[in-house]
Parts: sequence; structure tokens; C-alpha cells
Amino acid sequence: MNIKPLADRVLIKPAPAEEKTVGGIIIPDTAKEKPLRGEVLAVGRGTKDEEMVLKAGDQVLYGKYSGTEVELEGEKFLIMRQSDVLAII
Repeated sequence: MNIKPLADRVLIKPAPAEEKTVGGIIIPDTAKEKPLRGEVLAVGRGTKDEEMVLKAGDQVLYGKYSGTEVELEGEKFLIMRQSDVLAII
């Protein structure tokens, strides 16, 4: 992985959207709800005011509109502040 978050930011790989069918109709990717959970891949060092609680490998829940989506080598990731993470699963 070539991305190293800075300060109190974390890099998250979102869980894949669940495949759902409604009465035999497959819902396209664009209509699927964004997953609200994922795995922490990397963490920054924190700031003098905020110690990093998260670590790589943690499964987390985050807010629906949290973070910035980035794409690297065809995969999508989220970078967000540790404070945007709601819970560790």
C-alpha cells in the first residue's frame, strides 16, 4: 500500500455492497446503498491533542457521508478523520 495517512486520519477499505434482488430483479451498483462499515488499512500518527485509538485491521462503522473517496490501482478507499469513525466492531 502506497498511501500513508497523516495526523489523525485513517485509510479504510469499505465492505462490498450487498447484492440484493427484488422479485427477481437485480439492483444495479448505482442504486445500492453505500456500505457503512469497513476495515482500517492504515492510520496516521495522531496529533498532540488526539491520540490514535484505531489500528490497522480494526473493523469499523462510519457515518454515511464521512471521508473522501480515493481510487488506487482500481480499488476504492476512504480517507477520514478518526473522529468520523462511529464505532469499532
